[in-house]
Amino acid sequence: MRLTMVGTGYVGLVTGVCFANTGNHVTCLDVDAAKIEKLRAGKCPIYEPGLEELLERNIAAGRLAFTLDKRAAYRDAEAIFICVGTPSDDRGHTDLKYIDAAADDIAAVLREIGPGGKPKAIIVKSTVPVGTSFRVRDRIRAGAPGVPFSMGNNPEFLKEGDAVNDFIKPDRVVCGVESDAQGRLNESASELFRQLYDPFVRNGHPIFIMDILSSEMVKYAANNFLATKISFINEMANLCEAYGADIGSVRQGMCADKRIGNAFLYPGLGYGGSCFPKDTLACVMMGETRGVPVAVSKAVHETNQRQRERFFKKIEEHFKPMGGLAGRKLAFWGLAFKPRTDDVREAPALTLIQRARGVGATCAGYDPVASETAAKELGAPGGTGPGLAIVGDMYAAAEGADAIVISTDWDEFKSSDFDRLGKVMKSRVIFDGRNLYRPQQMKALGFTYVSVGRASV
Repeated sequence: MRLTMVGTGYVGLVTGVCFANTGNHVTCLDVDAAKIEKLRAGKCPIYEPGLEELLERNIAAGRLAFTLDKRAAYRDAEAIFICVGTPSDDRGHTDLKYIDAAADDIAAVLREIGPGGKPKAIIVKSTVPVGTSFRVRDRIRAGAPGVPFSMGNNPEFLKEGDAVNDFIKPDRVVCGVESDAQGRLNESASELFRQLYDPFVRNGHPIFIMDILSSEMVKYAANNFLATKISFINEMANLCEAYGADIGSVRQGMCADKRIGNAFLYPGLGYGGSCFPKDTLACVMMGETRGVPVAVSKAVHETNQRQRERFFKKIEEHFKPMGGLAGRKLAFWGLAFKPRTDDVREAPALTLIQRARGVGATCAGYDPVASETAAKELGAPGGTGPGLAIVGDMYAAAEGADAIVISTDWDEFKSSDFDRLGKVMKSRVIFDGRNLYRPQQMKALGFTYVSVGRASV
């Protein structure tokens, strides 16, 4: 099948590469000339394990191409996937200008082709407020009157750091299609989705074909629930600290209940990234728009934001008897919002670094892959700025530090050389936002150790 991906961001690129890898001919369209040139050379603009290898293989096989030419990208495509960004403000209101622009560009090409061509499938894959796919449909109809096409929605469920595996071996595939006056789902659009995704569900996992509004809502409901689990376990961790219980033991006892399970129930600094914060707030916004109370979603977001501030207060409280944080050096291990990605959007580490610099501390940061993106986000594109240095080694970051702050649970932090740390650090103090170590082990090694939901030593 001939497919076009509109946008070569995280979703568009992973989707396009994986569809090409099953034999489809995929064109990826973008407006960023530098990015397109890089992709044509087989270089991946994002860090995602396994993606660059598939990118190179499918370019070489002639199944994957990149272009700036909208007309060429849309003209021969059987299905067009809209994968553009949908930024939102701090209240959850989504900016749909890129979605609208893609709809207008598609309409212009459909109008040129005219009603005699083979109907194309237009599929919104970006995460959008419920009802947006119909907004796209109506906009294209207005711009290309009388030209037939089908409308669909296909939310993505890709975890950064494991996106290729998630696409190739999905738990489920969700597809939204239009229905007729009798409520029957569009069978030709449904069959197109089945053809595209059959190669990925031979493990027996389902393809769900449903109405478009429900398809759009599935993504929000899933992400909001996972975010709820994270905020819940952090709230329990805070109670454990207050009463002297150990969240590790509590978690074991709780998660042994098969009704609960253990996924996304790890205490820490809260969620970050581009999806959970944005999608939780989008549910709040959608509720406010229609007058539907969404108290749980609001509480989830507020609890998550408080978790970072609560952890920073632990750092401040430790140094308060010594004159405060001003003039102290903090070494941050981990800058990405999670391991196996270079994404620093809504990363807890960046929030903590900005707070520390704001009270006069100097910060050194290290991350295996996110150093460049973090430095850019923190306003230090060369790796250095006022009160900040991004370095290329975890022990170099710890040199002369009054404390280490562990903010991302990369594997290389889990078995650290504590003897070496004791020699290079100014003070043996670790604030562990990911509970990587055993408190008694740290006590035996002579470290002051503060974690989440457990007694400090």
